[in-house]
Amino acid sequence: MNSKAVHETTRKAKTTSRQRLRALLTVTLSAILSLSMLVSCQTSSTESETPEAQPEVVVIDVGPVTFTDDLGNEVTVENPQRVVATMGSFGKIWELAGGILIGVSDDVDTYSGYALSSPDVARVGDFTSIDLERLLALEPDFVIMTGSSTGRAGAASQLEFKEILEASNITVAFFTVTTFQDYLRMLNICTQITGRSDLFITNGTDVKSAIDTILSLVPYDEKPRVLLMTTFSGGTRVQDSKTQTGSMLAFLGAMNIADENPSLLSDFSLEAIIESYPHFILVVPMGENSDEALRSLEELTTAHPAWSQLHAVESGNYITLDPELFLYKPNERWADAYQVLFEYLYA
Repeated sequence: MNSKAVHETTRKAKTTSRQRLRALLTVTLSAILSLSMLVSCQTSSTESETPEAQPEVVVIDVGPVTFTDDLGNEVTVENPQRVVATMGSFGKIWELAGGILIGVSDDVDTYSGYALSSPDVARVGDFTSIDLERLLALEPDFVIMTGSSTGRAGAASQLEFKEILEASNITVAFFTVTTFQDYLRMLNICTQITGRSDLFITNGTDVKSAIDTILSLVPYDEKPRVLLMTTFSGGTRVQDSKTQTGSMLAFLGAMNIADENPSLLSDFSLEAIIESYPHFILVVPMGENSDEALRSLEELTTAHPAWSQLHAVESGNYITLDPELFLYKPNERWADAYQVLFEYLYA
């Protein structure tokens, strides 16, 4: 029996369990919705009767906070008042922690989910090429930078600014956020600095609880095989489980074919992909023109006669993912991203 037949037989044998899962998911989501509506009604009633009973937000004066950043540097911050973030997603995390920004990198304007509430926030250049002169002119007392290599090809680094900033008596911390766990760690540190532990619950632990609920429904015996790609006008890259979306898929029980065949990460081989027989093909478009990026991938794949015969393509499991959840960092919407992937894989 060839590999295709084996995969098909296995998937057919699991049809009953998938139907049961759909029923369980429907009941669970219905129960959650009903509970939410009940709580909402009770809350609305209470608010109308006793509006003065609403709790006030208490900001704790925590004093100096010392932590180790993601590059291993020991950093001490005390009540910063002039904060600059050199990545749009980091600027949003600082605000989710109750902080106020005076400066942020230009990429904050590329995604509506990073819309800021801080007034009159200056721009300090693209996150791949920060304008140090503009940053220093803001006279910040705390700068939040990325510890990852930046640039569209990973050729730049913000680490080069560390000595200059510290020589100007400016505290700097570096974070690397790829997964939800990374986000939660950074949010925890930021809420410690701002004294807003309540916001760590709202934007952190509550999100984790929602993700845990989704993961509790995963039928881990199924292990759907997944090809995950990013595509742009200049080409296509396969992603493994170490990436933002790849990590979520791994937690959701998917088998990433790039983990089995790492050569796909550097060599986009249609023959190797077809041989790996993915059940799902997930594509994240990049760049300013998603349609052009997807058209580039289509031209590459449809030229191969076996592509259209892949199970993922035949069964409608060739899926374009929303960049707002799977390219940009979803921050407080990580649970939404997990839910979308869960529904594609199992519901």
